[in-house]
Amino acid sequence: MSAPTATRPRGRHALTLSCLQALGGVNPAIVIALGGLAGQQLASRPDLATVPVSIYSLGLAFGTIPAALVMKRLGRRTGYLIGTLFGIAAGLVAAYGIFSQAFLIFCLGTLCSGLYAAYVQSYRFAAADAADPAYRTRAISWVMVGGLFGAIIAAQAIILTRNIWPAIPYAASFMAQASIALLAVPLVLSLRTPPTSVREEAVKGGRPLKEIARSPRFVIAVLAGVISYGLMNFIMTATPLAMIGCGHSLQDATLGIQWHILAMYGPSFFTGHIIERFGKIPVTTFGLILIGLAATVALAGVSVSHFWLALVLLGMGWNFGFIGATSMVTDCYRPEEKNRVQALNDFLVFGCVAVASFSSGHVLATQGWNSVNVLVYPFLAFVLLSLLWLWSHDRRARATA
Repeated sequence: MSAPTATRPRGRHALTLSCLQALGGVNPAIVIALGGLAGQQLASRPDLATVPVSIYSLGLAFGTIPAALVMKRLGRRTGYLIGTLFGIAAGLVAAYGIFSQAFLIFCLGTLCSGLYAAYVQSYRFAAADAADPAYRTRAISWVMVGGLFGAIIAAQAIILTRNIWPAIPYAASFMAQASIALLAVPLVLSLRTPPTSVREEAVKGGRPLKEIARSPRFVIAVLAGVISYGLMNFIMTATPLAMIGCGHSLQDATLGIQWHILAMYGPSFFTGHIIERFGKIPVTTFGLILIGLAATVALAGVSVSHFWLALVLLGMGWNFGFIGATSMVTDCYRPEEKNRVQALNDFLVFGCVAVASFSSGHVLATQGWNSVNVLVYPFLAFVLLSLLWLWSHDRRARATA
């Protein structure tokens, strides 16, 4: 018997979340593409150039738990409206920071961008929670498809606005960021969150969070999410500055980030089907291997084609690794435990992403582009061995059963 229409990943709920993901995806794309370049012209020292992008990651990390608490108390729709207001403020404050040549104000704007992203990141869980278990992975993928359109919108916004005010480059792009966040308001107001299930209303509390956090499956799922997102961010944050440093143009760097973000979200059209066919652990493993290949290509040369190919592989690796890891997390909690477990997962993932982002600029400035890529390998090896152990454990459990 087919699943009810309301729970299918292609239903109205998932479609609305996908559109919100498209608009919300513009926010990080603009910050990542221009944050380091704007920081370079505002900061007092070269090694501070990527701090605005790192502040974005910090806001995302520290915003996840408050966002979860707000949504638990007030509902997802009200929470998403609050998040959208952060998005509008982010673009306006960042643009004002550039106008006034104030590095700290610009960083405050990227902090607001991170707080907005903390709500955007939960769209994937909102889709999974509304779908039947058999459709959860596909629901996550379909929502992530929205990020593909976010990348296109962001790239075009940058290209169309970058020369509006030549004396103050990048300010108009952040004004566009605020305008695009404003467009999300009517979509949020139209969102109809599915009602709480009878089981979720009947069961209070669930297991202690410490018990869930000690589960090997949860630990490895979080580890896979941390490494796939953290390493992607570590390389991506440094790439625009590395390209400029190697003599390439701003347009080449911007287009490279566009190709990267397209590669991040484009596979989402079929990632869910691939996971259903081959399994969550193999697909997550494949994603991490692609990230390793991206680092290898980056080490092979510094031409535009090397940078672009590395960014494409990096984006694809993130897609398979992060969606696979997210799907693994959804297997670790019961309905009554979802808010706490999702918040813990995102706090751990994006907290580590913030550390990676802060480290990226420092490593690039002090040790160079090659060191940024070499540091990827030991982290990948550790998580790949962990996934291999979990896959072997699951095979033995199935054989015993």
